[in-house]
Amino acid sequence: MITEIVNLLIEKKYHIACAESCTGGLVCAKLVEVPGVSEILDLSLVTYANTAKIKYLGVKEEDIQKYGVVSEVVTDQMARGIAEMAKSEVGLATSGIAGPGGGTPNKPVGTICFGIYINGKTYTYTAHFNNASRNEVRNKSVEFIFNKLYELLKV
Repeated sequence: MITEIVNLLIEKKYHIACAESCTGGLVCAKLVEVPGVSEILDLSLVTYANTAKIKYLGVKEEDIQKYGVVSEVVTDQMARGIAEMAKSEVGLATSGIAGPGGGTPNKPVGTICFGIYINGKTYTYTAHFNNASRNEVRNKSVEFIFNKLYELLKV
């Protein structure tokens, strides 16, 4: 499916940029596996620290404090921020709790938030990958965001 996404982006003349936290660059790494991606991939940042999200992506510190870094509010700002920084039509963002620690009753391990920015509109999602290892959560997160991006680009 990632090859289809790259081809759709090339066809639409869209460029893409990624802002990743819990996936640690895995979204971009999967894109880079596709030949021809250099036509559409502009920029990727792993903004693991909250300070990096604020400094480079324009995430509002007060929103991190109010909603938590694992929130659709934050991934909305991350996706928009990376797209604006790169001047890309598409921005992808991930933030979550891959585990094995760090979960809370309200946001257990495996809770991941996503932001997808396309031409001025941002779509946000939350998924729960329960009973999965850290790397399973990361891989399922990559699969999730690409499935959603594909659905949005096919419209």
